[in-house]
Amino acid sequence: MATSENTSINSKRSLLASPGDSLIKSLLILLAGIVIGLAANFLLEKIPASKTLLSPIATITPAPAKPLQKYSFPNLRNQTFSPLPIELVESIATESGYTSWLFRYQTDDGWISGQVNLPKFKVQSSKFKADTEKLPVVIMIRGYVDKEKYKTGIGTKNAAAVFAENGFVTIAPDFLGYGSSDPEPTNELESRFLRPASILQLLASLPNLPEVNPEKIFMWAHSNGGQIALSVLEISGRPIPASLWVPVSKPFPYSILYYTDEADDHGKYLRRAVADFESLYDSEEFSIINYFDWITAPIQIHQGTADDSVPWQWSVQLTKELQKLNLDVTLYQYPAADHNLQPSWNTAISRDLDFFQKKSIVN
Repeated sequence: MATSENTSINSKRSLLASPGDSLIKSLLILLAGIVIGLAANFLLEKIPASKTLLSPIATITPAPAKPLQKYSFPNLRNQTFSPLPIELVESIATESGYTSWLFRYQTDDGWISGQVNLPKFKVQSSKFKADTEKLPVVIMIRGYVDKEKYKTGIGTKNAAAVFAENGFVTIAPDFLGYGSSDPEPTNELESRFLRPASILQLLASLPNLPEVNPEKIFMWAHSNGGQIALSVLEISGRPIPASLWVPVSKPFPYSILYYTDEADDHGKYLRRAVADFESLYDSEEFSIINYFDWITAPIQIHQGTADDSVPWQWSVQLTKELQKLNLDVTLYQYPAADHNLQPSWNTAISRDLDFFQKKSIVN
């Protein structure tokens, strides 16, 4: 009996205690919530206004803009250049065998001026296989010239005169920012990248010049113009016979950094521009040495051993690299000749004339 009574009493005590226990638990939970809330508010007040809390939803950061990517060799190779206007503006000189004209042609980035030489006579069919109403054309690509000293024709006019006297139309663009051309971009590297694109546009527009046979195109280039010519031969893949005089043939950006000691600031500005560029872009996509296998053209290279601007070893190495690809490449070296191939200029230009005439008959 005692055991039964105790059990009954304990059960009653348990039932009587339940409401009180529940109330205590509720009060404890409420108190804990208040403490946690106050602590959280205290911590939030301690966080500086400049700091932000991480969101459980990820924020997508947009990729940086790459406006110069369109000038990469793969992108230019995939670009279609349609014929745009090309105009003879005014006659600027009359020689015994040709007339020189100021011309201009349109590009996506503005009008580019330059000099065109038009032979006065029709070439005999024994010299050129093409129809005699339209003449072969040599695209003349100059090297670096200080902008303050530049005038249309500088860097190409002497060689152009020889070709024009022998029946070739010659076209020498000034490039944007030079001569009577529209201004060039303010970005130093963009100005450089634009030059191969401007020659590609000129090639596409040649059918709009009535005197020219667009199937008989040749290319002559000097110094930095040689790098532009190589770029055009790679990107276009066209078998345009080309003569390169002391070409700058090193990879980008070394091809421009090599000359920074000549700048007034010893290259500080250009080095910074290159560093900024390489933080966004792959410079390998803008370098000629990675695309030699795109070239199909026969090439002549002329190099003076006393050149103080383009080391002769560069042209030797370039020739070896191109010949490894089984390309038709000939290197002529001129002992003691300078950056303009003096005193061997006459020999070099005679070789070019012979080269172009033979290729004109074959093509």
